[in-house]
Amino acid sequence: MFFPLLLAQAQNGAEKPVADNAGAIDVSQKASETLSDVQNWGNSAVVFLQDQGPEWILRIVTAILIFVVGRWISIWASGFLRRLMERGKVDQTLALFLSNIAYGFFLTLVIVATLNRLGIDTTSVAAVLAAAGLAVGLALQNSLSNFAAGVMIIFFRPFSAGDFIEAGGTSGIVEAVQIFHTQLKTPDNKMIIVPNSNITSANIINYSTNATRRFDLTIGCGYDDDLRAVKQFLIDLLNSDERVLKDPASEVRVTALADSSVNFVVRGWVKKEDFWAVTCDLTEQIKLGFDERGFSIPYPQSDVHVHQAAAT
Repeated sequence: MFFPLLLAQAQNGAEKPVADNAGAIDVSQKASETLSDVQNWGNSAVVFLQDQGPEWILRIVTAILIFVVGRWISIWASGFLRRLMERGKVDQTLALFLSNIAYGFFLTLVIVATLNRLGIDTTSVAAVLAAAGLAVGLALQNSLSNFAAGVMIIFFRPFSAGDFIEAGGTSGIVEAVQIFHTQLKTPDNKMIIVPNSNITSANIINYSTNATRRFDLTIGCGYDDDLRAVKQFLIDLLNSDERVLKDPASEVRVTALADSSVNFVVRGWVKKEDFWAVTCDLTEQIKLGFDERGFSIPYPQSDVHVHQAAAT
C-alpha cells in the first residue's frame, strides 16, 4: 500500500512542471504576437505619414484657416447687415433677430466648407440640415407666419408707433411692433397683444396717417321746428369753433325726412389730434343750443288712432 502511494505522488510531481511550462509558452506567444501587431501598426503609421502626412497637415491647416477666417467674415457680415437695417430705420428688435439668423446661416456654410476640406462627405450633413430645417419649419409654422407678417409690417409700414389703428379684430394705439406680435393700448389703458398674421390677413384702418380728419354728426329736429333757423344755428356753431378748419369748408345739409325727425348731417374737418374733443364738444353745444332756442330733438314715437266700430 505504501509503495503505490509514493509512485502516484511521484507521477503527479512530474506532470505539474510540464503544465506550468505549457502555460508560460502560451503567454510568451501572445506577447510576441501583440508586439508584432504593434510593430506592424507602427510601420503602417510611419508609411502613412511618409506618403500622406504632408497632405493631411496641409488639409488640417487650411481647414483651421477656413473656419477662423469664415467665422470672422460671418461676424462682420451679420454686423454690417444689422447696421444697414438700423440706418434704414428698421425696428431694432427685428434688425438684431435678422442679423443673428444671418450669422447662423453664414457660420453653417463655413462649417460645411471646413468639413469638406477635411475630406468628410458633406452631402449627408446637408441632407440632415435640410430635414431638420423642414421639421422645425413645420413645428413653427404659425410662428414663422407671424414672423413673416411682422417683417412685412416693418418694411411696408402701414402704421407706426403712436398711431391709432383698427386691425386684427380690435383697435388701439400702437405701442410697439415685435417680431411675432404687435402691442396695442386701448383708450382705457389696456394692453392688447395681436399676432402679426391676424393684422396682415385682414383690413387695416389707420386713423392717424393723415394730418386731418372729417367728423360727421347726424342731428335731427322736429317737423314743427323752423328748418332754416336750425340750419343757420348749426352753421354758426361750426364757424365759431376755431378748431374746425376753414379749408376744406364745413357742410350742413338735410339728409333725410325720417319717421319722427328731419335729419341734418354736420360735417367739418379738424386736425387728427382734435377729432374726439371737437366731436364731443359740438354734440354737447348742439343739445344746449337746441334747448335755449326751443328746437326739439324728437325721439321715436308712434301715433295710435283708435276707431270705435258702430254698434249694430
